[in-house]
Amino acid sequence: QVQLVESGGGLVQAGGSLRLSCAASGRTFTIYAMGWFRQAPGKEREFVAAISWSGGSTSYADSVKGRFTISRDNAKNTVYLQMNSLKPEDTAVYYCAARSGPVVTRYDYWGQGTQVTVSS
Repeated sequence: QVQLVESGGGLVQAGGSLRLSCAASGRTFTIYAMGWFRQAPGKEREFVAAISWSGGSTSYADSVKGRFTISRDNAKNTVYLQMNSLKPEDTAVYYCAARSGPVVTRYDYWGQGTQVTVSS
């Protein structure tokens, strides 16, 4: 099992920045990649960004490209999401997730979520 704990959410004005962190513990050696997802009220959960645990290759949703950056610190078993130029439509609960294999749609472990609110 892998446990994930997010932190760093909060309230920010449009145009501002936040950095989310996700600390992994447990069987972290089984992690193949980690990702961030978000869910806004009344909407389905959507993919935000992902990073491979070994090579560090990244992918982003079109809606956040150029504004968000995902990174990892393997020594700390932590993944980050730097969010810049935030917009009100970025308001959501952000979830960290980890997967044990290469299938990009199959995430095995999830954090509890952290709220990000962007005011206009």
